[in-house]
Amino acid sequence: MVRFLVFDPFHGSAGDMITGALLDLGADRQRVMQAMRSVVDEPHVSSVSRAGVRAMRVETNATSATRSFDEVLACLKTADASEEAIVIAERVFRRIDEAEKSVHGESTHFHEVGADDAIADVIGACTALVSLKPDIVVVLPIHLGSGVSSGSHGIFPIPAPATAAILARSDLRVIMGREEEGELCTPTGAALLAEFSSPGARVLPDAVVIAVGYGAGSRDYQGTPNVLRAFLADSDLQGGCHAPLSCDCVDVLETNVDDVNGEVLASALSSFMEAGARDASAIPCLMKKGRAGQLVRVICETEKSQELATLMARELGTLGIRCQPMVHRFIAERKTMKVSARIAGQEREVTVKCGLMNGECYTLKAEYEEAFAWARDLGIPVREVARIVEDTARDCCVNPYKRS
Repeated sequence: MVRFLVFDPFHGSAGDMITGALLDLGADRQRVMQAMRSVVDEPHVSSVSRAGVRAMRVETNATSATRSFDEVLACLKTADASEEAIVIAERVFRRIDEAEKSVHGESTHFHEVGADDAIADVIGACTALVSLKPDIVVVLPIHLGSGVSSGSHGIFPIPAPATAAILARSDLRVIMGREEEGELCTPTGAALLAEFSSPGARVLPDAVVIAVGYGAGSRDYQGTPNVLRAFLADSDLQGGCHAPLSCDCVDVLETNVDDVNGEVLASALSSFMEAGARDASAIPCLMKKGRAGQLVRVICETEKSQELATLMARELGTLGIRCQPMVHRFIAERKTMKVSARIAGQEREVTVKCGLMNGECYTLKAEYEEAFAWARDLGIPVREVARIVEDTARDCCVNPYKRS
């Protein structure tokens, strides 16, 4: 089963509405409040009514402030939250920073979005997302509102310039509203949804809804609930699903080296895998002054980044490691199976790794070390052992490419 988180911003989006909706869905309230409390005074969470719909209202009661991007990041690093939540929050504010620069130029300060309440809303929403652990996040079209709004730079038409710039850098869909509706989607709300949204996830496949949550906005409109609705749904991804692969996030660590020989490089790659990397590779490249070098790349879970970056520096002697945090990736379901094969009159079990989509095996590979050991005993090429084992495994799998 794949767990979907679906945001339905039919009446816009703001940071407090997102946090409230995720809390109403069942996010870990203690962890969320702990994270928010570390950057503002005690936040207040209550159940309110918006046009007759019960919703969760989150209030930080913080004062306004003007900060630079670096000051916001420094504040986030002091938050009492998980490293994963802080990394996502940093990416949210990086989206806002890029949008502000595109509108106002390189020398910018955050105004409304640099206030303590915005920082608290972002770290609270990111902590809530991490606690729910969805596999895929779908964002339905965002209602932007219409008319004009006033801010630190004066009066602007809706959507506000920063909001428009954030949305332009995403694949989120939007809906314009009626003249009297005002601003429904804030820059913080747009940046959070843009960061949370899984790439290419536009529709929800056939699924079972297991929870519904509502996050309340500050105003109570007549006739239209000022809420953000969110769903948690489980799907087996069968029957017309447009997303046969699930989704998760990894960190990508990279460094360039031109003074490491092949033996040291091979040993380093093995060390990275033994330390918990998902994958490790070296790619030949041409470096400055025409030097031949290697781009060393390590893919890992966020919580392993610091440890593996330190190991990369020690093993390779490099002075800097680049990190691309929380990179979305699509992944197939995986399983291993023991396959009994017969070669040259000898029978042996070999582990085979299988990749599945919609329950069907579309790729498989014999475990190299086991195939190599058997090939050495038989005195034949390892590729022959792997081929025979994999052919045997195909007859045991539900394989869409298997000949009838």
